[in-house]
Amino acid sequence: MGLSSKKTIWAFLAMMLVLAGIAAATPAEAQSSPEKRIAFVVGNAAYKVGALPTPANDAGLIAQTLQAAGFDVIGARDLDQNGLRDAMRDFLTKANASGPNTVVFVYLAGYGVQYQGDNYFVPVDAQIANATDVPVEALRMTDFTKSLAAIDNRGSIVVLDAARANPFVQSNQPLAGGLALVDPDANQLIAFNAAPGTVAPQEAGPYGSYAHALAEMIRVGGLPLDDVFDRTRLRVSDLTKGAQISWDASKFKNAFTFFDRGPDAPAAQVSSYDNAAIRTKAIRDFDERDAYFAALDRDTLQGYEDFLAAYPNDSMARRVRAIIAARREAITWRETWRADTPEAYWSYLRRYQRGPHVWDARRRLEHFEAALEPPPSFTVIEYDVPPPPPPEIVYVERPVLYFDDADFGYAPPPPPVFLGPPPPDFVELAPPQPAVDLYVLPEPTYVPVPEWVEPPRDVAPPENNVIFNNIHNTVVNNTVVNNNTTVNENGAAPAAPGLTTGQKIAGAAVIAGAGAAALHVALPPSVQKKAAVQQQQHPAAVIKTPTGAAPAVAPTAQPQAQPQTGNGAHALPGANGQPLPAAGKVPATPGAAPTKQAQQPQAAPNATHNPAAVTQPAQPGTNTNAHPLPGAKGQPLPATGNPPKAPGAAQTKQAQQPQAAPNATHNPAIATQPVQPGTNGNVHALPGAKGQPLPPAGNTPAAKGQNQIAKTPAPHSAPITKPNAIAAAPKPNAHVQAMKPAAPALAAKPPVKPNVVNNARPPVNNQPRVVTAPPRQVNPAASQPRPAPHEAVQARPPAPAPKAQAQPRPQPQPQPKIAQPQVKAPPPAPQKPPAKKNCGAPGLPACH
Repeated sequence: MGLSSKKTIWAFLAMMLVLAGIAAATPAEAQSSPEKRIAFVVGNAAYKVGALPTPANDAGLIAQTLQAAGFDVIGARDLDQNGLRDAMRDFLTKANASGPNTVVFVYLAGYGVQYQGDNYFVPVDAQIANATDVPVEALRMTDFTKSLAAIDNRGSIVVLDAARANPFVQSNQPLAGGLALVDPDANQLIAFNAAPGTVAPQEAGPYGSYAHALAEMIRVGGLPLDDVFDRTRLRVSDLTKGAQISWDASKFKNAFTFFDRGPDAPAAQVSSYDNAAIRTKAIRDFDERDAYFAALDRDTLQGYEDFLAAYPNDSMARRVRAIIAARREAITWRETWRADTPEAYWSYLRRYQRGPHVWDARRRLEHFEAALEPPPSFTVIEYDVPPPPPPEIVYVERPVLYFDDADFGYAPPPPPVFLGPPPPDFVELAPPQPAVDLYVLPEPTYVPVPEWVEPPRDVAPPENNVIFNNIHNTVVNNTVVNNNTTVNENGAAPAAPGLTTGQKIAGAAVIAGAGAAALHVALPPSVQKKAAVQQQQHPAAVIKTPTGAAPAVAPTAQPQAQPQTGNGAHALPGANGQPLPAAGKVPATPGAAPTKQAQQPQAAPNATHNPAAVTQPAQPGTNTNAHPLPGAKGQPLPATGNPPKAPGAAQTKQAQQPQAAPNATHNPAIATQPVQPGTNGNVHALPGAKGQPLPPAGNTPAAKGQNQIAKTPAPHSAPITKPNAIAAAPKPNAHVQAMKPAAPALAAKPPVKPNVVNNARPPVNNQPRVVTAPPRQVNPAASQPRPAPHEAVQARPPAPAPKAQAQPRPQPQPQPKIAQPQVKAPPPAPQKPPAKKNCGAPGLPACH
């Protein structure tokens, strides 16, 4: 053998050793890689046919519980058909890209229906008038579960909280009640909130019994997956007094726990039912009470039949007989649908002439163009269960079957055994704040898991999963969820006792806004795009609440009027709920801009001159740093010859107090009347309208359509005058409203002196503008004021003559036109007839 041949052989052997090492190391590396957990949660409640009270809250509770268990959760509420289909497609894409070491959890709450052997989840916009509308209007769950089973991962868990009495197909050919019995695919668990063929009773909320019980059992540390759903069934029966029996079927092959059990876990408070010896114990070997719960825990047709055989006269016998009847019929229909032949459907109709799936069987017989009734002779298929005994028929002939029907007189079950009481803080759960943002799930108040429950090991949680990192910390999670925790001067929540340094840092990050988004369940990508488009098309229809969007900085519980110091990044106006600057106003400086939720009034440099400006809070949506212009929106005009105040002394619109005009002291009634909300301070009130004083005696109000006092022309740059009840006049050619009757209480007020007109215009070119009203030339007969319609007004005394004032630099001014009142002339005095002249008579000369 040559040297080259030896080198070739050695190279080949070396390559084989390398490949063998890689093959041997690959399984170990796969096993040592951390587990990924992803979840898809939907709660449909806002149905067009009628809203449901709990599914949206149930989905929010399950989503939050899964976040604490390390799941990367996406979810939404109230999805229509297109939104639901796109969201499912998004999640399947995410599951495919997640890798082989991923566990998948799916929870769907809302309406579910069965049709011809398949279960369908109903979107909120479904219109199902006939049974044949179901495949068109709803989504078939088999397509979704088989797609999940085809993905190479550690397994999938699908929970359908949708077995409810539905309002669809109100005709003489109804759908079968509840959900259909199904078989899970490989490495899959499927669970229903109610047993196949049965429905859950109506619940007012805030949470459904099934979601409440499932969330409680997920939070138990160290509980295997099958035990989670077995204990959920016991708790649901306890919460509903036996009216609802949940169901699950599993082919999940990998070991899985949601949380780990710490070494300091307390001992079980009740007799343990977790060992195989007790689970294989014969039902007849239990006493009556324990035998019922043993059968309920196993949830098999054989276990229930063993209970009836051992205790046929027990108080629970009638309820167990109904459970057997529903399960036997569901199994019979499942095998009939699998066979899918005319003989199979005839066999079902012979067993259940008025069963829940009669119309499903007849629709399939129509498809085969076969007889709708069983012929006298045909080959009957063999079922795995015997025919129902006559006492069972009455249960399955009910349109809707649930285990609390008053017609059957079910006795309430005894307190459960093999199951301890729920944690005290998980008995009554507070309802979440209503979610107003489009498609966003509600966020319940977080309840920490017990101290002996530990986060699952070897799990790679998503980034910024704050709940997973603080499963024992109520302060950190609920600070952002509920926005009700006071922050200190550093912007951090008060630390809970026993927190580590890392938890304190995480809590401070949450309060600062870094982890706010992590507490919310993310929308699927397609739903995010849909929500964004709808918000752009209808921005006013979407209202932001703490449920849907957490503030960048947690607001204080009690506002403090103190300067804000901004050391972090400054929020942009209009971003994340920040207020937009008002039109024509300059945004405030970043360092002093508080957030929208925590905005407090800031004291102006010279605000001490007006204490009302300091104590009046700024209303939401106003920009306290923008300075109002004099005369705009009720702002006072500067006094004659006095410059305006500094910008720092400006007040907000809501906190603006009425300012006295330079000569308003002559009429206290004018000086003390504030500008009413919703009125335009620049529109001049008419005398006698809405409580305005009447003019002094001798001055008759102008007739409708005429100006009371001619307005002196002024440059356009002059600011608008302060509203004045008498002196200010409307613009020329403006329509003046009809004068309303004067209030009687104003009749005794002193007259307004004519020199109040001097405040009609501000100075122009730094020179005071003086307008002196000339004495009116009126008819003495009109010296008495005209009484208002339907109201007697006393005559006013004549106004005193105006005092002479020093006029600095008088300039010629055009004399204002005096609007002469339209006074009816007094009738002419009677005159004596002229003396007859001796003319015009016959025989006399003509009169000249």
